[in-house]
Amino acid sequence: MSTPGSGAKTTAGDQHDGPSHSAATAALLTGAAALGGFLFGYDSSVINGTVDALKDTFHLSGFAVGFVVSAALLGCAAGAWFAGPLGDRIGRVKVMLAASALFVISSLGSALAFSAADLTAWRLVGGLAIGAASVIAPAYIAEIAPAELRGRLGSLQQMAIVLGIFAALVVDYVIAQVSEGGATGTFPWGGGAWRWMFASAAVPAVFWGVIATTIPESPRYLVKKHKMTDAKRVLARVMGRGDVDGKVRDIVRSIAEDRAVHLRDLRGSRLGLLPIVWVGILLSVFQQFVGINVIFYYSSSLWQAVGFSESNAMLTSVINSVVNVAFTLVAIALVDRVGRRPLLLGGAAGMALSLGTLTACFSTAHVAGGKPELSGAAGPVALVAANVFVAAFAATWGPVVWVMLGEMFNNFIRASALAVAAAAQWLANWVVTTTFPGISGFSLSLAYGLYTAFSVLAFIFVIRAVPETKGRELEDMDRLERPRREVRA
Repeated sequence: MSTPGSGAKTTAGDQHDGPSHSAATAALLTGAAALGGFLFGYDSSVINGTVDALKDTFHLSGFAVGFVVSAALLGCAAGAWFAGPLGDRIGRVKVMLAASALFVISSLGSALAFSAADLTAWRLVGGLAIGAASVIAPAYIAEIAPAELRGRLGSLQQMAIVLGIFAALVVDYVIAQVSEGGATGTFPWGGGAWRWMFASAAVPAVFWGVIATTIPESPRYLVKKHKMTDAKRVLARVMGRGDVDGKVRDIVRSIAEDRAVHLRDLRGSRLGLLPIVWVGILLSVFQQFVGINVIFYYSSSLWQAVGFSESNAMLTSVINSVVNVAFTLVAIALVDRVGRRPLLLGGAAGMALSLGTLTACFSTAHVAGGKPELSGAAGPVALVAANVFVAAFAATWGPVVWVMLGEMFNNFIRASALAVAAAAQWLANWVVTTTFPGISGFSLSLAYGLYTAFSVLAFIFVIRAVPETKGRELEDMDRLERPRREVRA
């Protein structure tokens, strides 16, 4: 490809770079960036198989285990908050490289941890990487993808996250299977099996770092830094015969129109905030308060607590993750056809029914040796209900909330409103993850009863307050500041 000196040369000089070739290039670049989402899911879920081993190794109470498991979430907010400004200053690719390095440091530090305190510190470092990846990868994808492919390519981030969760659970299962004594035992190459589970995250982290060195910088960042020739070269790769000069002019105009937005711009008449901002915050909170991360952080420990062997419990967790991946594909296929509100309503109803079933199963469990035991049909019913819950979440609230957070705010407040909603989501995630061991230690039926109640509240919230955003242009989202009026209409 010749170096473009002008718009005409850029468009004509790439005759071989037709629509199909440019679309493939955009997909490859998007896939490379989406590896950050894979690490997001992998690093946040790899701890699943280590929970019981950590409890035994460091003699932790239920609440202490919850804090260690959720420690990464405390770093996520900071990582997400600083990733955007840092990406504007040093570039998207360099932030990816920094996040990759933090993932490697966190995974190796966690593997070599000698106490619960330093393990918590290493998990906080991992949280910084997760937070940065959760912001910078979608930003890069949005800026590199052609408009007509942005929706489909943007969905790769969510798919990468659930594939990362799946891969982590599979690796945990395999390591436990080949280790003498399972997760608490010794790996064939020496050292505790749980340490190798943490160390395994370094492999995809290094891979992402290597891949990040091969992809071009975001065209928007290049234009902002007045590197017009480089920006045109990147755009030519992903646009084919499109109007590269026109695209550069659009980027220049959008950057010229940018101005700093502060949290005070979110102030409104509803308890100090704009109504639409509250919708975003509560969507984020309900997405976590239904207890989905209990399945992905604690499922192996949970199934052992109700009578499954460690091997079968880990295999059950893998099955949960397969369901998660499969039904995320369902969401991607339906979200632009069915609409956001119907999926959220159906998902909340499905989660309430499945969680209610789990609550009933555990309320009848016999307690032996301090652990509940499911007898008769209760065990299989609980297993089916857990997978129905994962399916209902994966096909609806998992991806749909992220879709809505990216599109429901008007252009002016989008970045700040997203930051507030995302911070609320990380905080809600941390609350659920931290409190589950203590609540479940007292009563599993109480824990699932609470998540059932939040699913019912989520259903009511969607009916009363959440507007439909399907088919609307981003420039029209300021009409959604009064969602109740939209719902009644």
